[in-house]
Formats: sequence, structure tokens, C-alpha cells
Amino acid sequence: MESSTNRLQKLNSGTPREAEQELLKCCGSRNWAQQMVAAREYRSQEELIASAERLWWSLAPRDWLEAFHSHPKIGEQKAAAETAVEAQRWSAAEQSGIRESAQQTLADLAKLNRDYEERFGYIFIVCATGKSSEEMLAILRQRLTNDPSEELRVAAAEQAKITELRLKKLLAS
Repeated sequence: MESSTNRLQKLNSGTPREAEQELLKCCGSRNWAQQMVAAREYRSQEELIASAERLWWSLAPRDWLEAFHSHPKIGEQKAAAETAVEAQRWSAAEQSGIRESAQQTLADLAKLNRDYEERFGYIFIVCATGKSSEEMLAILRQRLTNDPSEELRVAAAEQAKITELRLKKLLAS
């Protein structure tokens, strides 16, 4: 099994296209992935994550929206944008709290997901790791009350959390 140091070296030494494809598994913004590739070489996981965070917050909202499209809606399997098989597996694992949900909770999530998308123009993004469906439903209800500019930043912050978790998974896989 490869160590995380070896996987980081592989990310650093791969072709730009190979590195971009790996990074897109963690965050679906092409601009972010290209900037991450351009910022190589990363000496540690901490440096990689710090760069990911810094570059994420330097992006335009259109780049954030592109990243959001790489996620399935909470409770669904397929994202709007094409994603790598590994990213699909990670997403399913992240949403594992939904598997044992009551039918009413699933129905409420589906309805509120639609309401959210109608209100804000993009899917509800939450770092679902470790959260039950009831917790996600409560978060969704609360976030529906945000104004659009506030909510975009909240959603972007959730994407940043997801990206960090996935970068760690990428180095651990």
C-alpha cells in the first residue's frame, strides 16, 4: 500500500492533466483544480490543504457553482456534472447517514431540496459526513431562511470542508 507521502509525490510529479483529474475528484471546479496544479509542489498534506483553502476563497462565485454541480443532491446518487467513480463512492459514503432514514424524512429532504434549488439556483451543499438525515434536514430548513448572498458563502464554506476531507481521502487511498 502506498503511503500518503508517496501519493503526494505522485500528485506533485504527475502531468498537469493527471494531477487535475485527481484534484477534480476532491472539488469539481476546473479553475480551482488548474490553480492547484499550477501551485505544485506541495511538501506536505498540510501545505496542500492550506493551498486548497486559499485558492478556493480566491475563486469567483461561478467557480463555486461549478463545484456544486459535481455533487448529487442529498439523498440522490447522481450529480448534475460528470464525476469520477472515486468521487461518486466518496459522495455515497459521505451521505451514508441517509441510508436508514424514515420515508417521511426522505420525502421532506426531496421537497426541501427542490425548494432550495428554486430559491438559490443551485443544489443544497452540506458536508454530510457524520450527519444523520434528520440533522441534514434541520440544516436545510435553517439555511432556506438565509438571504442569497449569505447562503452562497455558507454553501462555499461547506464545499471547502468537503474538499479538505476528500483531499485527505485522496492521499490515503
